[in-house]
Amino acid sequence: MAEVRSNMAGTVFQLLVSVGDQVNAGDDVVVLESMKMEVPIASEFSGVVKELRVEVGTFVNEDDVLLVLE
Repeated sequence: MAEVRSNMAGTVFQLLVSVGDQVNAGDDVVVLESMKMEVPIASEFSGVVKELRVEVGTFVNEDDVLLVLE
């Protein structure tokens, strides 16, 4: 299993994947909002989304787990 982590602090603005979706390395999976800027977060790994650890509106810190791939 692989964890996709936030590379910055911000609020989850949009989820671009759902549980069961296939993700390729480099695909954007979450959009964070910070200081009125929307910042896409890309997966470093390929796999199937097993678990979403956040929802829209959740505040995350740098290095928080956003989702889990298998």
